Amino acid sequence: MNVEWDVAPGLTDYREAVAAMEARAAAIRGGEAGERVWLVEHAPLYTAGTSADPAELIDPRFPVHATGRGGRYTYHGPGQRVGYLMLDLAARGRDVRHFVHSLENWIIATLGDFGIEARAEPGRVGIWTGTGANEAKIGAIGIRVRRWVTLHGFAVNIAPDLSHFGGIVPCGLGQFPVTSMAALGKDVGMAQFDAALQNNFPLFLQLLGQEQKSALEGGLLND
Repeated sequence: MNVEWDVAPGLTDYREAVAAMEARAAAIRGGEAGERVWLVEHAPLYTAGTSADPAELIDPRFPVHATGRGGRYTYHGPGQRVGYLMLDLAARGRDVRHFVHSLENWIIATLGDFGIEARAEPGRVGIWTGTGANEAKIGAIGIRVRRWVTLHGFAVNIAPDLSHFGGIVPCGLGQFPVTSMAALGKDVGMAQFDAALQNNFPLFLQLLGQEQKSALEGGLLND
């Protein structure tokens, strides 16, 4: 199956991005458009997922956008690669949990190309690196599935201003810091990271195509 791969130049307006993503998802379900991976950067902002706790919005120094994805508060801004995935799970197994696990492994493999040992942690959605006092979150995952088409996706910290995460309790996990590729000593450009993502995309599709066991239509997963 062909998947359109788009990289947006500059900074993409968040509200416009959500509207475009929802329109594309509806067109996919209607058989009027194909699947799409859309890579963007946003100006500094916070998003509130469906489980957001107002007490975790500590300092709303940037615009706050309510969003339909699962999870709590997260930050988007320059230096962070955000990937929006509009994929048809009706044609790819109807297994939301398997979709998320495949997505995690795609990002983990991509970070591994740059010498970063990343992993998923049971009970914590997202991508993690380091151990003990050095354990930190380097990537967030927040999705929504509507009529078996996926919306939203992932965010990986390439070289954002990590102080901007201080306005929220990121994803409700205040006991853990956030990190970035730059903070880990990896000088990686956005285009370089995008190329690695695309190179590992066949792995993601391969994993997604494997046997799937559980399904949850319209599921919401936390960041």
